[in-house]
Amino acid sequence: MHGGIGDILGIDVESGERQSVGGIAGQSASYYLHDVEIEVGGWSYKIKAGFLRNVAGGFNYGVVGQKGFFEHFVVKFDMQKAELELRRKE
Repeated sequence: MHGGIGDILGIDVESGERQSVGGIAGQSASYYLHDVEIEVGGWSYKIKAGFLRNVAGGFNYGVVGQKGFFEHFVVKFDMQKAELELRRKE
């Protein structure tokens, strides 16, 4: 996620565990991992979230991953209807 989201959440972004990510054009950027808690459908999950600074192109959204998010759900995408269904794994 953009570092500004971390700021809004009161996280000292640069104090997190530093990692690097590469883009499709060969560029790389540093991001900082933090333990955060999210709530989805009334259930809370503790995940590791990465926050980036100085990201080109106005990147201002979050991307969820397999670990910490999708591993908890059965996911159904219906592109024709533009719908996404998440069901909690039992």
